[in-house]
Amino acid sequence: MNAPETLFETALTSLPLKARGKVRDIYDVDDEHMVIVTTDRLSAFDVILPDPIPGKGRVLTAVSHFWFDRMRQVIPNHLSGLSLEAVVKDPDECALLQGRAIVVRKFEALPVEAVVRGYLIGSGWKDYQKTGRVCGIALPEGLQMAQKLPQSLFTPSTKAELGSHDENIEFARTVELLGRKLAEQVRDVSLRIYSEAAAYALERGIIIADTKFEFGLDQEGELYLIDEVLTPDSSRFWPVDEYRVGISPPSFDKQFVRDYLETLDWDKTPPGPHLPAEVLAKTAAKYREAQLRLTGA
Repeated sequence: MNAPETLFETALTSLPLKARGKVRDIYDVDDEHMVIVTTDRLSAFDVILPDPIPGKGRVLTAVSHFWFDRMRQVIPNHLSGLSLEAVVKDPDECALLQGRAIVVRKFEALPVEAVVRGYLIGSGWKDYQKTGRVCGIALPEGLQMAQKLPQSLFTPSTKAELGSHDENIEFARTVELLGRKLAEQVRDVSLRIYSEAAAYALERGIIIADTKFEFGLDQEGELYLIDEVLTPDSSRFWPVDEYRVGISPPSFDKQFVRDYLETLDWDKTPPGPHLPAEVLAKTAAKYREAQLRLTGA
């Protein structure tokens, strides 16, 4: 059995389903391990769209693997080192998951998403226009859309339930949720990962405008990087050669889909609208180009 080009949802029989998120299907292996399957589903404005992006799951898996490996010297991650064949005993199901699934260790996920912004765009730009601040952090007057920030900002958010919107929070609230020591550790490692990744990507023609990380704790309280990292789904990627201050640059990520959806008469609640074949194809191509530029593969 060959892995299909497009995979919207899995229904494995060899492992029990633990959870189904916006993009990922998660299966239990044992008390210490689980399998995360990255499908081709796409969510925009926190709504899962009905049409998958061909090959998207493989791109996200490959890009995450690349960054997990590259950032090992900064922070350990949840990759277990176990192969799919070791835990998925059905050969057809194992073939279905090739390139899309990873076996990871189970950790206690922190209740915040660690967002880092290097440029003024998206909800940060809207916040700045209204208040002169981003998530409570005061910024100089006169900044323009898409301008590089004087320094990268750690602007965490709460993790919303499926179908709900994440909520930006100030650092003081993060301290309340995590405790000061852990909150500062998450902030500092997030800023370091972003700084190193942004410098690397810039050399390859990509600006990482912003990104979000997720972290978990093991039983000894050690911090680990989990979920996905610096992918076109979790980050805003811009091509260096098309970047201009004052406009929203074209992107390698799902912003292309968001921009299309903004042209529709849709209230951003389920069900999401179908995407034209042209939008699906162009989005898939943008994901693949991001992977090629970043990983060379």
